[in-house]
Amino acid sequence: MPTLAELQEEYEFLDADDRYRLLIDLGRGLEPMPEALKTDATLVRGCSAAVWVYPTRNDAEGGSLHFLADSNAAITKGIIALVLIAVQDKAPAAILATDIEAALAPFDLRNQLSSNRTQGIPNMIALIRETAERYA
Repeated sequence: MPTLAELQEEYEFLDADDRYRLLIDLGRGLEPMPEALKTDATLVRGCSAAVWVYPTRNDAEGGSLHFLADSNAAITKGIIALVLIAVQDKAPAAILATDIEAALAPFDLRNQLSSNRTQGIPNMIALIRETAERYA
C-alpha cells in the first residue's frame, strides 16, 4: 500500500471520477477478509454500507495491530482502506498518537463524496481507536 502522502499527491491532480477510481482501487488492494470474520461483532455501526473491521495483534512485531477490513460497497471499501493506511501495522500507542482525521483531511472526503458514503468514517476511526486502547 502507498503512504497517505503519496496518495495525496496523486489525488490532488485527479478529477472527481478518477478520485472515485482511486478509492475503488485502494479497496481492491485490501487483504482479503475471510467470510467467517464478517459477523455482527466486527460490523461497524452507523455506516450506510456494511463495513467489517477485524483486528489482529502481531506479537512478533512488538504487538503491532493489523486490521482486516471489507465492505459490500466499492467506494466505502476504498475509504476504509484509506483509513487503514494511517494505522496499519503500528503499535497501539502509535495508533492512539495518530490524528487520523487530520491525516485524512487533505483528501476532503466530506466534500468529495456524498454524506451517505462518509457518515461512517468517524465510527470506523472510533473502532480502531477503541481497539488500540484495549491493547495499549
